[in-house]
Amino acid sequence: MELAPNSLGPTICVGEILVEIVATTVGDGFRQAQPLVGPYPSGAPAIFIDQCGRIGGSAAMIGAVGDDDFGRVNLDRLIRDGVDVSAIAVDATLPTGSAFVRYRADGSRDFVYNIATSAAARFGWTPAVAGLAARAGHLHVMGSALSMPNAWGVIEQAAQLIKVRGGSISLDPNLRKELRYDEATEAQFARLVAMSDLLLPSGEELERAAGVTGEAAAVARLFEMGVTEIVLKRGDEGATCFQRDGSRIDAAAFVVDEVDPTGAGDCFGGAYLACRRLGMPVEQALGYGCAAGARNVTRRGPMEGAGTRAELDDFIRTTKRRA
Repeated sequence: MELAPNSLGPTICVGEILVEIVATTVGDGFRQAQPLVGPYPSGAPAIFIDQCGRIGGSAAMIGAVGDDDFGRVNLDRLIRDGVDVSAIAVDATLPTGSAFVRYRADGSRDFVYNIATSAAARFGWTPAVAGLAARAGHLHVMGSALSMPNAWGVIEQAAQLIKVRGGSISLDPNLRKELRYDEATEAQFARLVAMSDLLLPSGEELERAAGVTGEAAAVARLFEMGVTEIVLKRGDEGATCFQRDGSRIDAAAFVVDEVDPTGAGDCFGGAYLACRRLGMPVEQALGYGCAAGARNVTRRGPMEGAGTRAELDDFIRTTKRRA
């Protein structure tokens, strides 16, 4: 099916809301004292939905924060960027979740998360969540949310309500190596793939979602499973959209000086989905997605470079693309 139009109701995202603390030195892990900067509002679902709202899509978030400054950092940012926060719970007993990140020399990252024992995992199916899901037009899921036991129940119920309304579902696999996934989680992930209209994988996530090796075979298998649109994020090689009719559209990446790559894929996804739901053709939405991801990596902090449509138009106009 086509992605539900923005007029049907907001895109809702379910999952972790965190603050991120970033090491300013390159190295392996956190075994020695080192300079850190932050807190920055973060959490893959929160980054995604912030960019969705910032570019002009109707957007709302389901999750939880602590009754502390870290929680307020996130709520303030989401509200500023047009995201409905009415279904975000504020937990009076546990602190807002956190992620410490340090970059290695090869560009990979080490994370230390506090999600499971923080407010980030303390959300569930409440009247506020039910009311939001009942008027939503699209559900976006990040695979990282499946590390929280409460998330699946919310995702499953929201998906049912949205599908009944004629809404659509998207999935970014985003299974972080630092988070624990058991057999039940793997089964939930497989069910999510099968119910998704749009898949937004990066690299090897395409093959993992399909359960087969090879790009062409994975794309074919996912279409057989019921996915109708696949957008493969290729980082500094751009992005490709595959559709069920066999068409393929490639978009070149923008040339930028990278400061902090965290959040690039989430901003890409938030911009792309919002643009598609606003009625833009694939090629135009891919352009905005690539611009959002590229612009974000030029700022330190996982959503500090999220752009408005005007900011992204200016970025596209003034930034060279790879040949």
